This record gives sequence, structure tokens and C-alpha cells, in this order.
Amino acid sequence: MGNPEHARVTVVVATRDRRDELLRTLRHLEKLEPRPPVVVVDNASTDGTAEAVRSGFPDVMLVREPGNVGCAARNTGVARADTPYVAFCDDDSWWAPGALEAAADALDAHPRLGLVAASVFVGEEERPDPVNEALAHSPLPDGGGLPGPRILGFLACAAVVRREAFKEVGGFDPLLFFAGEEALLAQDLAAAGWDLCHLEHVHVHHHPSSMRPPGRWRRTLEERNALLTVWLRRRRGLALARTARLAGRSLRDPVARGALAGALRALPAAMARRRPVPARVERDLSLLEKA
Repeated sequence: MGNPEHARVTVVVATRDRRDELLRTLRHLEKLEPRPPVVVVDNASTDGTAEAVRSGFPDVMLVREPGNVGCAARNTGVARADTPYVAFCDDDSWWAPGALEAAADALDAHPRLGLVAASVFVGEEERPDPVNEALAHSPLPDGGGLPGPRILGFLACAAVVRREAFKEVGGFDPLLFFAGEEALLAQDLAAAGWDLCHLEHVHVHHHPSSMRPPGRWRRTLEERNALLTVWLRRRRGLALARTARLAGRSLRDPVARGALAGALRALPAAMARRRPVPARVERDLSLLEKA
């Protein structure tokens, strides 16, 4: 899809068992001008997703994972891209006309900009996602003349990354699997000296899937991953305090109990790859948490 010789942005879509919604997303991407190359990474779907993509969108590069690798499927997609920038989609989201070109223009103009976070609009009524307000009013100081507020967080379905930066830091960590995996990547990019910023005028449409996993399951993974991210990159004292706080909540909250158990199971693997962020990034994270 698109002309790879002139493209600046490849769109990577990770999917699992959401065939009809994925096809809707691909139809929207197909209408973009210029049309971007698209890579779909199928996390072992069993609903005919791969066959539908092959027959309906022969220009899309389709990669099938043998099992569900969660957020790491995006890494597979980036590895297949040969454009300087990569935009992520979920199978229930798509980029607005002109958005990818605007993000690419910003990345072209700012060589140390590693990631652009877009504004997200939800559903048929185009409700602004609350994340838009948080990103637009980031308290982080901008020391480098960025085209938008400097940030340390984003939604994966609304981000364009510099492929060089993404590959340098290793992409999304498969240890986290799914839910809240963006925080670790943001911290890794910042630790490596890359800037991240929000561009308010770059838009993404998100029509949340009717086939979303149970809310309790997702909240459990989000809390587990938040704790693991602290152990992976933050001060040891903070990690101990966050663990104690989650343990206290686990006495009465089944979500916290499941998150704590999951984090403890993964903690040996997290400690093996623990790499605390530099002091400047720790200061920025503390500033965001106080705000």
C-alpha cells in the first residue's frame, strides 16, 4: 500500500482476532494521500484475519506471529519497515488525513525528536480523549525548541517514532506483554537522549473495539506493568515503596492482588534487565508525578 520509494512513514498495525475492525482500519489507511506502506502483524488470530487481509489488501505486508506476543508484535512490524519513521495503529484506530505528513515534517525538522504523540478523538462523536489535555499541558520544561510540549508518555495507537531511535532502545519490552507498555519505551527514549513531544494538530481517530478484553483483566495488567516499569527503570527506594503500597491495597482489592502476584512472578526477569534512568529523566518523572 503506497509507494515505498517516496514514503516517509510506514504504518504498523498489531492485531488479534478483530478481523472486521482491522479491515475497517485498513480501508481508512488506504484513503490517505499519500498512501503509506502498511505492515499488519497478526498475533496468531483464529478468526480468519490473515486470509481476509491477504484477499482484501494485497499491497499490505502481512506478518503472522506463531503465538500471541502482545506489544512486541509492533517490534516485528518496525523490523519490516524501511522508512525513516513508523506510525502505530491499533486495529480499532486510524490516522486522520494529513496527520502522518505533519508528524514526518516535525521529525524531519528536529533530528533529536524520537517520538511524536498525536491528539486522539474517540467514537463517532469525536470526543477528545482525556490524554490530549494531559499532553498539551505537560509541565516538563522544553530546553530544545521542540514543535510541541515535551512529554514522557503517549498512547501507542497515536504515536509516530523515528525508526532509528526505536531500534536503538529495543522497542517495546515483551516482558510487559500488554497494557501500559508505552511508559517504559518513553523512559528508554528519554534516557538515550531522544526528545518526545505532543503535536496537538496531528489527529488520530479511535473507535474502541466492541471486543475489548474484560476491564478487570486489563486493569490488573496495567497495575502489574506500572510496578514492573518502576523496578526496571526507577530508584530502588521508589520501587520498594510502590510495591509496599500495592501490597497494602491487595488485602482488599482483587485487581491489586492479581497485579502484585503477576509482578512478583516477573520480578526476577525484570531485575535481570534493570537499568535505572539517568538523574535528569528521574527528575522529569518526579515532576510529572507531582503535577
